[in-house]
Order: sequence, then structure tokens, then C-alpha cells
Amino acid sequence: MNWLAFTETVVTLFVIVDPLGTVPVFVALTADRTPAQRRWAALQSAAVAGVLIAVFALFGRILLGYLNVSIQSLAIAGGLLLLLVALEMFRGHAAQPNSNVNIVLVPLATPLLAGPGAIAAVMVLANRHTDFVGRLSVTLGVVAVVAAVAVILLLAGVLARFLRPAVVDFLTRVLALLLSAIAVQLVVDAVRALIVGVH
Repeated sequence: MNWLAFTETVVTLFVIVDPLGTVPVFVALTADRTPAQRRWAALQSAAVAGVLIAVFALFGRILLGYLNVSIQSLAIAGGLLLLLVALEMFRGHAAQPNSNVNIVLVPLATPLLAGPGAIAAVMVLANRHTDFVGRLSVTLGVVAVVAAVAVILLLAGVLARFLRPAVVDFLTRVLALLLSAIAVQLVVDAVRALIVGVH
């Protein structure tokens, strides 16, 4: 066990993934669901995000190289997806009880949890620790972060029971505005990085 690789992965990913910042979005998106549905959405989104991050940690450079896709392109795609979700939230169509797949995959699992930042960071960490023990430690670090994310989102589901519908509706509109700003910033940062790379 490479404790340096494990610690670096846990600290870096937890900061980038920011599960505490995802709590209000999770509450808004699952407001109309039963407690069981909220718990299932929390576990699913954390698991899907973890699988995505682990796959990119192990095979990210090979996959992106084969597809001839840059991290910046991935960031732009994630930003556009997030912008579409923010628009749906602002119009009040995001939190439908039967849209399990939509909210679990987009925007919870990606790009909020397993976004371009997390993917790029875990690829860098995996390349820094190229031996078997190092890669295993990075993967275990991803698992630890996923477990922490799942616990935090499960607690968010408990919080959702005590919020009144009017409050949730207000928070949804405010969060939609913030999400759209985050989405635009993702695109702007990626375009800026591409321009700098060209020069």
C-alpha cells in the first residue's frame, strides 16, 4: 500500500468533487422522490461517478488518445451538458419522479461529481504512481472518496424531508443560475486552455 498515493488521491479528489457543494443540488433534484428513491439515487450517483473516475485513472490516457479527444474537449462537453440541465431546472422540469436515469447520470454522476477536473486530476495521479502498488493505492483512494460521497448524499436525502416545497422550488431556481455559471466557466476555461496550447 502506497500511503502517499492513497492520501494524495483522497485529498485531491474530495476537494475537486466537492460532495458538500453537491448537497443542495441533490436536494433540489430529488425533492419529489420518496426516501427510498433518494437513497437509491444517492448510492447510484456515487457509484457511477466512482466507476467513471476509476476507469479514467486506469485507462484514461489510452481511451482519450484512441478517440483523439483532449481533456479540454471533455470539459467543454461537460459544461454544455451541465448548462442544459441548469436550463431544465430553471424551467422546473428537472425533478420528475420517474427521471431516475437522468438525474443519476446527468448531472449528479457527471459532470458534478465525476467532472473534467476530477478526471484530469486522477489521470495525473495515476501517471505519477505507475507501479502496481501505486495504481492500486490510487484506485483505493477513489473508492474511499466514493464512500464519503455516498454517505454525504444519503444525509442530504434526510435533509430533503424537512424542506417545504416552496423553499425547494426557490432553491432550485437559484441553483439553476449557479449551475449555468459553473457550466459557462467550464467552457471558458477549456477554450482558454486550448488557445494557450495553440500558442
